[in-house]
Amino acid sequence: MNKTSIEALVRELRAKSDATGKKVVSATVYGGNEKSLRQTLIVIAAGGELGEYGSPKEATIYVLSGRITLEAASESESWRGRVGTLLVMPPGRCKITADEDAALLVTVSVRR
Repeated sequence: MNKTSIEALVRELRAKSDATGKKVVSATVYGGNEKSLRQTLIVIAAGGELGEYGSPKEATIYVLSGRITLEAASESESWRGRVGTLLVMPPGRCKITADEDAALLVTVSVRR
């Protein structure tokens, strides 16, 4: 069994963001090519965005801290998330913008 402190990893990623000046920093928490599930911790500084990307078949975003806006390009819709919000990602291309410093746990099904 592996055990990970998400809070400690958020602190590490924020420090990395501050040191490098990058608005978006991430780390895989669980999973990879050999697993059917992947969880990625993403830290986005206020005003930063995770540009449009293709949404996988099934994915969720859990907002650990801060506030975000999730936009779906195909539906021209957006949803706001804040601490404790679980967003189910719509299919197609999406964009995430940090309305304030935010930390997200993104869970993706990576079925083969």
